[in-house]
Amino acid sequence: MLSASLTLAALAVILAWPVPVLLARAHWPSRSPGVALLLWQAIALAGGLSMIGSLVTFGLIPFSNGLLSGLADLPPLVFSGALPAGAGLIHLFALSSAALLLAHLLLNLGVTVTRTERQRRRHRSLVDLLSTPLLGQPGTLILDSPAPVAYCLPGARTVTVLSEGLVSLLDSDQLDAVIAHERAHLRQQHHILLVAFESWRSALPWFPIATRAQVAVSLLVEMLADDQSRRLTDSTTLAEAIALVGSAETQNIVRRGPASMSVVDAPAYAVRADKVGTATEFGEDLQHDVRFATSVDPVVVRVRRLLHPELQLSLPARTGILCLAALLLALPALLLLTA
Repeated sequence: MLSASLTLAALAVILAWPVPVLLARAHWPSRSPGVALLLWQAIALAGGLSMIGSLVTFGLIPFSNGLLSGLADLPPLVFSGALPAGAGLIHLFALSSAALLLAHLLLNLGVTVTRTERQRRRHRSLVDLLSTPLLGQPGTLILDSPAPVAYCLPGARTVTVLSEGLVSLLDSDQLDAVIAHERAHLRQQHHILLVAFESWRSALPWFPIATRAQVAVSLLVEMLADDQSRRLTDSTTLAEAIALVGSAETQNIVRRGPASMSVVDAPAYAVRADKVGTATEFGEDLQHDVRFATSVDPVVVRVRRLLHPELQLSLPARTGILCLAALLLALPALLLLTA
């Protein structure tokens, strides 16, 4: 039990700091964002399981020689007040911390899902009142707003929302690319993943990796939607649309959370108005400072990725990463079952 607890604790530390930092700084996720998303999910689940499992296995050491038998014997002993010899305050503290942490994470997930769903329903009601259908595009609504905005609202009746400012800014091909991007979010259910990572971040706001993971996952789902969109249009058209929206002179682009997603997921990016032009010019103007831009501006990351596409990771590389993700999930479970 002690060796399992120490191993789980070490695994929790590794998954809480060096692994997410290395993954967030890696370049390969942009080549295979779907694989990277699976790895992020495995890190989050395995890290949480390892953290809680380490506390539980350590706390049960005086109660039993195994995890399952210890969990079965613990309630009668606690209610009877007859604790075994060797059970000290540190063991009770570990068990209490594990229970509180698990309850905190689950409760926060429930609160985040409930709050997001309430916001989404309220937003949908307002959109229904203030919008008009876009002719020729079923499930697409137009808001009378000068800000170039595009986002999707999942739910029982999914809808894509565009603004008059966006429609007037983009040509028909660029508009089709944006609509395809937003519909990809709906089709691939990205809102579920974003809610999960938003819950993790809000549950552990003092945990820097939770914020880093949320930022990385948000960008990866945008890349996935970009990939789906450019299958129906082309990379240059989509890049031009993103560059034009990202460089529009406005300070009132709506900031949305997990309730909705936008082709430009930020309130107003720090891209100068003189960058407006073709997407190629937009990308070339920023070539001199790509490393800095990549760390602060998702618009630049996405435009450059579309204009300078790289080959997807090879099949052996993707297979190896998926096997690593499976191993990360299996290792803490195996340690707990054999404890």
